[in-house]
Amino acid sequence: MSDATLIDSLLDVIEHDILPKTVEGVSHGNKLFGAAILRKNDRSLVLAETNNEIENPLWHGEIHALKRFYEMPREKRPDTKDCIFLATHEPCSLCLSAITWTGFDNFYYLFSHEDSRDSFAIPHDLKILKEVFTLDPGGYNAENAYWKSYSIRRLVRDLPEPERAQLEARIARISARYDTLSAEYQDSKMDNDIPLN
Repeated sequence: MSDATLIDSLLDVIEHDILPKTVEGVSHGNKLFGAAILRKNDRSLVLAETNNEIENPLWHGEIHALKRFYEMPREKRPDTKDCIFLATHEPCSLCLSAITWTGFDNFYYLFSHEDSRDSFAIPHDLKILKEVFTLDPGGYNAENAYWKSYSIRRLVRDLPEPERAQLEARIARISARYDTLSAEYQDSKMDNDIPLN
C-alpha cells in the first residue's frame, strides 16, 4: 500500500472507530484521547478504544486500548510485532512506556503534544516530560531500538499532490470534530475528579 493509502486507512479508523467512542467518553467527562490497534498485513482493525480516566486515571486512550487488547483471548490476539499502533494524540510518557513494554515496534499519531497543549488546553504531556524527565518538546527519541513513531501530519506533508491536499482536507474535517469535543470537555472538566484535568 502507498503511504497515502495507509494514511487514509488510519484516518478511517480515527473517524469511524475511535471518534464515536470518544464522543461517548467525553459525554461522561473523559478526555478526548483515543487509540486503536490494526493488523499490518491488511490494515484491518483489531480494536479501538478511548480515554476512560473517569474509571481510572491510568486509562488513557492508549492504555485503555492495551488493556482491552490483553483481555482478548490469546488465540484471537495478534502478536504486537504484526500490528500498527494508532493514537489520536502523540502519546504521553505513560503511554510511550506502555507501548514499549507491550512490544509494538511502531506507532502513528495525528495530533502532537503541542496540539494537546495549544489546541486542546491539555498541557500535561509536555509538563510531565519537562518536569520529570527534563525533556523539551519533541525531546524523546522518536526512533529507537524499540519502536519508530510517525506523525500522520508530517507524513501527509511529504506526499505529492493531489493526495496531500485531499488528506489535509480530511484531517481538517476530523480536527474540527475534535475541536468541538475539546470545548465540551473543557466546559465539563471541573465536574469530574480526574487528578490532572
